[in-house]
Amino acid sequence: MVPCPDLLGEAVRRREFIKVLVGSAAAWPLAVRAQQPERMRRIGVLVNFAEDDLEAQAQNLAFLQGLQQLGWTDGRNVRIDTRWTAGDPARARKYAAELVGLEPDVVLAEGTTVLGLLLQATGRVPIVFVQVTDPVGGGFVTSLALPGGNATGFTQFEYSMAGKWLELLKEISPRVTRAAVLRNPTITSGVGQFGAIQSVAPSLGVELRPIDVRDVNAIESGVAAFAGVSNGGLIVTAGGQQILHRELIITLAARHKLPAIYSGRSYVTAGGLMSYGPNLLDQFRKAAGYVDRILKGEKPADLPVQTPTKFDLVINLKTAKALGLTVPPTLLSRADELIE
Repeated sequence: MVPCPDLLGEAVRRREFIKVLVGSAAAWPLAVRAQQPERMRRIGVLVNFAEDDLEAQAQNLAFLQGLQQLGWTDGRNVRIDTRWTAGDPARARKYAAELVGLEPDVVLAEGTTVLGLLLQATGRVPIVFVQVTDPVGGGFVTSLALPGGNATGFTQFEYSMAGKWLELLKEISPRVTRAAVLRNPTITSGVGQFGAIQSVAPSLGVELRPIDVRDVNAIESGVAAFAGVSNGGLIVTAGGQQILHRELIITLAARHKLPAIYSGRSYVTAGGLMSYGPNLLDQFRKAAGYVDRILKGEKPADLPVQTPTKFDLVINLKTAKALGLTVPPTLLSRADELIE
């Protein structure tokens, strides 16, 4: 018996309808996914300075700009939680635990102190650090090439560079035969930097005197006692305590007419004589690149710790004049920035 043409047509139409329906249903999950907003990622930032610190603000801005260039915008596809410790150890410990408790995808750690506290708080949350002088000696990573844990980032410099500070101090003030070295003896980097300066001091005919930077009283009394003898100069090594007390240190250097060299540009813009050190804004921009790679699935253990490639020599000509110093032409020609 041959089916009725009307029935055949109806069957064909029904099969076509089912095909369309099934095809549409298969496409629904894709359409729904396409309409869903991009998952919000979370970045923690722990800074060892006060929120109104101009240098710290500039560094934070460099980091944010670096993220934006890589497609990450705060409030759109990433949420950034920033905590400013103002150099207070208790506040730093509290904020480290607080940021880890927010379960971020990655944390940016500024400085040795906050890095140590974050690693005490978590062995799981990825951490990218900047301004850390000796991450291997401090026990934060296994090696520079293979960090091995949940932290990686950017070192400030190798210890050998600390000897350069004494060379530059002698170049701008040849009369210096004694140099006070402001450093933190309780951390590995403080010991290492002082050792590097000691290694070149005899060849330059300079006697060294270490001054502890643990608190304001130690700095004030140490510099005042040192300044009682002539032909002195200051070397301010890299470290969180030194930066936190930089206004006091710069004031003491001016008061006692001591030529001084510092580890970073922020001292010189605030009135210090001269600095030689890595371009920190560049490090914060590069840190954004490591954060981006971690957000995209890479692990800190596989990202090598990087050493700086750009160092800046900055001289404050106004301060040099106030100290009665004539900056040698050879030094002027090598300066990356002159502040008048």
